[in-house]
Amino acid sequence: MKLINFFLFFIFISINFSFADINKEFENWKLNFKKLALENNVSEKTFDRVMSDTKFLSDVIKYDRYQPEFYEDTKTYISKRTSSKKVSLGKKFYEKNSTLINNVENEFNIERELLLALMGIETNFGTYVGKMDILSSLATLSFDKRRSEFFTNELLTLLRLIENEQIDYKTLYGSWAGAFGFFSIYAIYNEKLCN
Repeated sequence: MKLINFFLFFIFISINFSFADINKEFENWKLNFKKLALENNVSEKTFDRVMSDTKFLSDVIKYDRYQPEFYEDTKTYISKRTSSKKVSLGKKFYEKNSTLINNVENEFNIERELLLALMGIETNFGTYVGKMDILSSLATLSFDKRRSEFFTNELLTLLRLIENEQIDYKTLYGSWAGAFGFFSIYAIYNEKLCN
């Protein structure tokens, strides 16, 4: 019994040390990322205010590595995410937002059907907001090596939107990968306004 307790204690200590190491690495990454943000039209004041409380979220890495797209076959994946109700929601959403959606389609050459399909899958047309801290999620994914470049650009875009007071950073809660209500369509449209 003492041997089992020793091994459990050893595992507990190892996990705590590795967690402490990753947090230290993440804080060092934030210092380097700050330089990049300042070079990309984000003020030091905005960066410090917005990024000071961001944390490494280990669950985000788990979700990233175990996405249903990786292990579900196409039929299963589609059947879980489509329904006549969702199609009806998409049509109603389009009717209410057709001007904006058509502007995005024309200016960025993104087919409105594809845009609506992605919004339906990712956020159920803005009805699923999610509960994750988006700034910490994007920072975690930017820090992670797997898709760092993509998520670094996403985080910079978000920081510029905050800098230009186009979005309130205190409202940024969403999915583990940063999906946020209607945000995807507005981010595409507003990014052009930021540059």
